[in-house]
Amino acid sequence: MRVSVIVCGYTLKRFELLVAAVDSVLAQTHSADEIIIVIDGNLSLYDHVTEAYAGHNMIEVELNAENQGISYSRTRGAQIATGEIVAFIDDDAVADPEWIAEHVAVYRSREVIGVAGAVDPNWVEQRPEFFPAPFYWLVGCTEPGFAEDGEQVRNGYGSNVSYRREAFLAVGGYDSATGRKGDRHIQAHEAPVGIKLAQEYNRPLVYTAAARVRHTLFAYRGRFHWLLFRSFWQGYSKRILERLYPHSQGEERSFVWGVLTRAVPGYIGEAVRSGRSAPVLQAMTSVSFIAVAGLGYLYAVIRRAAPEV
Repeated sequence: MRVSVIVCGYTLKRFELLVAAVDSVLAQTHSADEIIIVIDGNLSLYDHVTEAYAGHNMIEVELNAENQGISYSRTRGAQIATGEIVAFIDDDAVADPEWIAEHVAVYRSREVIGVAGAVDPNWVEQRPEFFPAPFYWLVGCTEPGFAEDGEQVRNGYGSNVSYRREAFLAVGGYDSATGRKGDRHIQAHEAPVGIKLAQEYNRPLVYTAAARVRHTLFAYRGRFHWLLFRSFWQGYSKRILERLYPHSQGEERSFVWGVLTRAVPGYIGEAVRSGRSAPVLQAMTSVSFIAVAGLGYLYAVIRRAAPEV
């Protein structure tokens, strides 16, 4: 089973992290057949990466002439790839040595269309005490209770997911209307792929906890104002996803209901029992994130309803 790994980069500031990501793929117990690095409109980064991996025959470095965004870059990588399976990892993540082997093991044991793995947080600074674990998805990590091992999921996280290449491309790959592009903060680009694959093929996308990567969480990702900003654009993105794929928001509604009816009361109960303030902060933060996401969703509705200028 041939596996192509796709890594995308866009800024020279993350060059060392990108190298760490690629090196972790080179160190796999189950070797990738090829590694395709797509540089999104940054010639200087392209030159650095090309020089760093000169002589590595299994590594191909591609350059987008201009910034096209993460969705375009990942899809382009898959188009260039030749493997039966395309696996994606972010430029700020490091894969465990068994990462590819665990993905392949699922494909060999089950008739699946794709595999989603676990994304563990690797805080550069200590995790803020106000940060609630159910919101790890907000920083690109799998939250507690995301899925049981082997369970079918709608979508995985972009830093640790793989697909059967032909099926992935047959449904158009990642939707370029979603995903980060420069200063555009639209998220939710994983869900459309999962939805389209589910509609087109009668095979599941499943979660395996054994395939793990560690996602670097920079200091700014623990800042409350940044997390509120992120929440707003998550809400905005959910509305776009709902417009593109009606009735796709069941998981989000279940999550919100679970946070408000179980997680928040649980934090309050823990604070009462322990006398600690951190659970109270986590309860307040949970409500704040949901409220700001709601504002982002409403903003997207209003913008759509406003007359064209």
